[in-house]
Amino acid sequence: MKIIRETVSIIIPAFQELQNIALVVKGVHAACGNLDCESEVIVVCDGSTDGTGDIAEAAGANVIRHPYNKGYGAALKTGILAATGRTVIFIDADGQHDANDIVRLVAERKSYDMVVGARKGMAGSPLWRKPGKIFLGWLANYLTRRKIPDLNSGYRALDRQMAVRLLPLMPNGFSFSTTSTIAAFSFGHTVNYIPINISKRANNKSTVKMADGFHTIKLIIRLVVLFSPLRIFLPISFVTFVIGCGFTAHSYFMAGESSIRGLIALLASVQFALFGILVDQVVAVRRGETIG
Repeated sequence: MKIIRETVSIIIPAFQELQNIALVVKGVHAACGNLDCESEVIVVCDGSTDGTGDIAEAAGANVIRHPYNKGYGAALKTGILAATGRTVIFIDADGQHDANDIVRLVAERKSYDMVVGARKGMAGSPLWRKPGKIFLGWLANYLTRRKIPDLNSGYRALDRQMAVRLLPLMPNGFSFSTTSTIAAFSFGHTVNYIPINISKRANNKSTVKMADGFHTIKLIIRLVVLFSPLRIFLPISFVTFVIGCGFTAHSYFMAGESSIRGLIALLASVQFALFGILVDQVVAVRRGETIG
């Protein structure tokens, strides 16, 4: 029986992180010294103009440079394709993550396809972003029927082959972490969460914009429609049916006749249900599933 040794690639996407990148790379190298396997450190310099790439290279990382800023997700895609390890680990370049948690992530990865570092509470999130994160978390939990402790944590370890298969679905922006979580659950991969502590950013400034939240909602809905469309269409059908019944009952009570609005809503309810069933069958065929 052929024994495949564990190898790990740590990917650090970096954009304008001159102040932090050296400490992060050195911390990762130190943590890798505690692993009982081969490892490599890859910094994807995503169009930085402040010397981030040069500092990372001097600190001992393998540096891949984008000619201009493509986005967080694009940097991770580049790192995944360049990685040689069986396990890839994503860690931020802003110094928030504790590199020593790499050992824990690798240990858990032996039993799971993906292991995510779950931040305690809303650590590291500005107050104005917390309502949006709560809503996104609720939506993801409902649509995937899973309890997701931390939807968009960027600190995670996953099987590289799985990551490569998911790449066509992954966005180039900050929604990469969220999308990879939803896609992993939707494809039936095993996912585990371990608690982690994070530090404040050096400049205490987040580069995530409000528009990223709307993009994330759109991506979550698109992914669930792609993998489990009935979770979207059946609730819509039910709500439309209730509205139709309400219009019809009100019309009979007030005027003793049927309501056009009620009939339209009831017909729409049937159409939503039938369309959802049709899309669900198409999705099942594309995934090679059979009934029974």
